[in-house]
Amino acid sequence: MRAIMMMFDTLTRNYLPNYGCDFTKMPNFQRLTERAVTFDEFYGGSMPCMPARRELHTGKYNFLNRGWGPLEPFDESCIEILSKNGIYTHLVTDHTHYFEDGGATYHNRYDSYESFRGQEGDRWVPRGEADFSLNRCKLNKTNISAVQHLANRTRIGTEEEMPSVRCVSAGLDFLDHHHGRDNWFLQIECFDPHEPFYVPDRYRDLYGCGDSHDAFNFPAYGPVEDKYTPEEIRGMRKEYCALLSMCDAQLGRLLDRMDEYDMWKDTLLIVNTDHGFFLGEHNFIGKNFPPMYDEVIHTPFFIHDPRLPQAKGRRSCVAQTVDIAPTLLAYFGLAFETETDGKDLYGAVEHDEKIHDTILFGVHGSQVNLYDGRYCYMKSSVDSSLPVYQETLMPTNMRGFMESGSIDKAELADGGRYSNGHKVLRIPVTSMYERLKLKTVVYDKKEDPLQQNPLRDEKLIGEMDEKLRNAMKAVDAPKWQFARMGFTKE
Repeated sequence: MRAIMMMFDTLTRNYLPNYGCDFTKMPNFQRLTERAVTFDEFYGGSMPCMPARRELHTGKYNFLNRGWGPLEPFDESCIEILSKNGIYTHLVTDHTHYFEDGGATYHNRYDSYESFRGQEGDRWVPRGEADFSLNRCKLNKTNISAVQHLANRTRIGTEEEMPSVRCVSAGLDFLDHHHGRDNWFLQIECFDPHEPFYVPDRYRDLYGCGDSHDAFNFPAYGPVEDKYTPEEIRGMRKEYCALLSMCDAQLGRLLDRMDEYDMWKDTLLIVNTDHGFFLGEHNFIGKNFPPMYDEVIHTPFFIHDPRLPQAKGRRSCVAQTVDIAPTLLAYFGLAFETETDGKDLYGAVEHDEKIHDTILFGVHGSQVNLYDGRYCYMKSSVDSSLPVYQETLMPTNMRGFMESGSIDKAELADGGRYSNGHKVLRIPVTSMYERLKLKTVVYDKKEDPLQQNPLRDEKLIGEMDEKLRNAMKAVDAPKWQFARMGFTKE
């Protein structure tokens, strides 16, 4: 048995033709629907990048206990389980966060891996070599990552030299050598279409983007307010759509190879993402800091299971990122030794079987969100002064380590189900999200799919509180999270 996962970063559902978008040009995503099951109710869990990848490995929520960080010594990784059971695992990626302090333990779980330099703020080309003439748009970011991007671009002259294209080429090379072999898992992980939306002109021309030197393609995160004109927002969206079309071309290369080698009869294929992106919707640009509206957390998901060759069409059952790991293991006849939050998707793929009554999602230290298939409940802390903790044995942030002052206040605590019964360092931290003063709201997504009109039904809110408390109990959320939500754990 063989399996491929092609993962894109920041693949926003509402811009895909598979989910009703009529202006993006993405024939290969449309072609994918002929071969795979399309999930209409698939969601992320823990935001953003590395928290989502920890869920991909462990099948457990990350955000209730931990922010951005590496795999922990107590984690069970589905990739490592595959490897230990004779399934060869190979990762090809241009995702730079794997090689920073806050992600440095993921890629080493694979039997082998290849990485490709140059995306976004990848500390690759010396920043003194940045060519500021490559982009003159004053709306773009001007921070270190933006300067680094302009340095990296001096080494990327053609489409073939772009990191995501090189990444996919490496994945296809693996298939060229292994399509006749059995028992392997290949993960092709592209950082695109994550910002910056840097893309060759042949894709930009599809959307009338104009001069690339003036492209609004690296937006700063924050509220839109009156910072941008409607035309500037449209221009940014065009740049994103152009990058989507390049991602579509890369997907097409994989689909072509699967056709060429007749791999559909014996190879599992998953096409997925970690999260989406606000491109002006709800008056935001970016991700993480705003409430987890659908644009970010409701994600595209496609799966072809060769054991179910007749399975096609769409599925309406609720599923999410934590379900991918147990699904991969079950496909190869394996399972986690410890309990997970995710479920095997086989029944959902076969006959739209309901596998979750409710799901959770969020960012560490911000709102705790629940979805029950109709109502989306976004609950904020009842008191912004209540403590927030990182529960970890790897005290790192994205780039660098947690402050020594915080580490000095750490206590060794029982991590419970989250840490598979092992002790963790419970480190007090300051949550920047509490300063945002997000309001607790509930939306009826059946009647209000764009989440424009929060409900003010106190009875419903009480019912959602009870569902949230029960869902948190089911995953053994830490006691301090219950306190933040105004609940008791018992």
